[in-house]
Amino acid sequence: MTELSVMKSEETQKTQVGPETAERFIAEKRIGERIKRLRLKKSMGLVELGKHTGLSASFLSQLETGRVVPTLRNLARIAMVFSKDLSYFFETEPNALFRIHRRKDRVKLPQTGVEVPTYFFESLGYMVPDRHMDPYFAEFIPLTKEMEPKGHMHPGFEFLYLLDGELDLHHGDQECRLEVGDAVYFDASTPHSYQCAGKKPAGAIIVTMHQAPTALPTLQRPVAAAPNLRQVSR
Repeated sequence: MTELSVMKSEETQKTQVGPETAERFIAEKRIGERIKRLRLKKSMGLVELGKHTGLSASFLSQLETGRVVPTLRNLARIAMVFSKDLSYFFETEPNALFRIHRRKDRVKLPQTGVEVPTYFFESLGYMVPDRHMDPYFAEFIPLTKEMEPKGHMHPGFEFLYLLDGELDLHHGDQECRLEVGDAVYFDASTPHSYQCAGKKPAGAIIVTMHQAPTALPTLQRPVAAAPNLRQVSR
């Protein structure tokens, strides 16, 4: 064997995908676990899945536990049962969102837009990117002469659960007093404000939920042959 052929052979060995590498790639995709999740989500047993795919329950069990590797033909059969594309079994799975916000790491901030704040708040979700809701811990201070509750509004909805103390809530034309254990859910696009109602601070968990503006419904011209539609149009 010439020196050139030896070099070519070594380069081929370097570029070829070995069986161990292929097995590791398949294992990382966790195809069996994905199949099992799909099956359990549909509350389907191995025997039932076998009837739909033409595969035995014992083979499917080995497949889910990673003891055998499916052919593309068998994988396609399973994918069609669950209305999935073959690519579903090979796409990178997103990491499940999980964030802990330690008390010692949180920052206590005063109410904004006023000289003397009537409450302080701590964000409980500041480490979560692109979050769909904002949870807070809020502490409402007993009012003094220089304090004045300030109303505010924002898109979406708001939920409040009172942990301790007493709290007056103004929402549009409505006013209510909340005590420990009371909860309220309201439309945050209506002006609202809070006021500590006791001599001790009141603590609460507040969650604001974002909501995209909804499109106005399209009004259709009533049909002459439908009397109920004519009544609506009046």
